[in-house]
Amino acid sequence: MTFQAFVFKNRGLLLALPAVVLARCGRPSASSIAAGLPFALAGELIRCWAVGYSGVTTRSDTVTAPKLVTAGPYAHVRNPLYLGNFITAAGFAVAFTGKNSRAARRALVFGSLAVMAAAYAAIIPHEEAFLRERFGKTFERYCERVPRIVPQLEPLSDGEGQWQADAVLAAESKTFVTFGAMLVTLLARARR
Repeated sequence: MTFQAFVFKNRGLLLALPAVVLARCGRPSASSIAAGLPFALAGELIRCWAVGYSGVTTRSDTVTAPKLVTAGPYAHVRNPLYLGNFITAAGFAVAFTGKNSRAARRALVFGSLAVMAAAYAAIIPHEEAFLRERFGKTFERYCERVPRIVPQLEPLSDGEGQWQADAVLAAESKTFVTFGAMLVTLLARARR
């Protein structure tokens, strides 16, 4: 197993580490919650939008793709799930660190996001290698037209794929539980 495949397979655990550190070391304030929580929610909505198009294959331990999805959020950016995760993490990092010292706040926010960026730096090329092998020139054309991480405002006009609400419910139950646990922890930590 390659390093990239290992990171992909264990991404849930690896990306949970910053959340655990924030929950343990964070000292939220009312203003940090008010500033961060809207971003956390926005990131989760982006993630749900993406899963509605990509389906339950996002939960696999190995990269799979029965078809190349290029509609919905995938018409704006190639990795909307990860963009959503990153925005959610940034929101929670801000929300959890309002009463921390400036140095601790910076270390927690930037450290959390650095762990995510490092994981995605391994995961994204791993996924793209699979997609390039599976879909060939179709994927290459898609890469030429849609950015990897920073969304474009003008979406592809000929994107392929359909929104499936049932996919969100089927694929995101663990994410919803984790998001809820982070909210409960955030509120409990704020009451201290």
